[in-house]
Amino acid sequence: MPVTLGTIPLTPPVLLAPMAGITDLPFRRLVSSFGAGLVVSEMVASQEMVEAKPSVRARAELGFMEQATAVQLAGRDAHWMAEAARIAEGQGARIIDINMGCPAKKVVGGLSGSALMRDLDHALRLIEAVVNAVNVPVTLKTRLGWDDDTLNAPDLARRAEAAGIQMITIHGRTRCQFYKGTADWNAIRAVKDAVEIPVIANGDITDAPAAAQALRCSGADGVMVGRGIQGQPWLLAQIGAALWGAAAPDVPQDDAFTTMVSDHYEEMLSFYGADLGSRVARKHLGWYMDHVGTEASLRKRVLTEKVPANVLRLLADALTPTDRMAAA
Repeated sequence: MPVTLGTIPLTPPVLLAPMAGITDLPFRRLVSSFGAGLVVSEMVASQEMVEAKPSVRARAELGFMEQATAVQLAGRDAHWMAEAARIAEGQGARIIDINMGCPAKKVVGGLSGSALMRDLDHALRLIEAVVNAVNVPVTLKTRLGWDDDTLNAPDLARRAEAAGIQMITIHGRTRCQFYKGTADWNAIRAVKDAVEIPVIANGDITDAPAAAQALRCSGADGVMVGRGIQGQPWLLAQIGAALWGAAAPDVPQDDAFTTMVSDHYEEMLSFYGADLGSRVARKHLGWYMDHVGTEASLRKRVLTEKVPANVLRLLADALTPTDRMAAA
């Protein structure tokens, strides 16, 4: 069955996960250009957003994007969560997502993210505050539980659905696992069985076969892709084509790939400014070079070069496939 949030169809139901320092506006635009059911912002700290800290507001920047875009909020105080949700809606967010899954010590130490799975009553107060604050659909992203002894995602899902949450995404690990081991897609089925709203499977989904297996094991309605998309922004569209018959993306090769990467780099410079943009771009450039197997010394030159014009010149060689360079 198709996944729809309010009047918003998530077609195909292949979603871009919120990733700190990665799913900024330039990257979401790039992923969306190939095709995606939903793209989600970096996690935004609710109080800092209300207090208008520029670096935090930038994470929620939407620009001009026609497709479904969610802004993900994190926090521990119902007032700040509600106010931040209102701001995000006012800026054009079509969906608000609540983070109750981030395992980072800084977030958990502030009693946000996956720490909320240890106090479901408080988690529900935050959910109710956000749902009541906005007119757009509100979704929830969480984990299986805090640890193996508290796999309470089904209970949280039932209560969240009753409070007005319209979709829930489950990362198939506990908080205490962080990103170690493998995601337990089978365990997500208990959440799917607990609710009527759409459930999205997340964790270790790196290609179409993995996505298909995650769907079979979990019974989920769709998948969310995180780290697997690094260096290949067309991956969501490929999964959508393989599993739901969506239009296959035109994957850039050779000069077209270089052009895509160069354009992404320049958009990051424009979005952040040259200095910060150059630093933010390095991880993306590294993943792109990993994708084509750039020679180590050339890779290092690109990542240590500080002058944008020189980076662009180096990319022409750095992104040439190894086999083509050998034949030249």
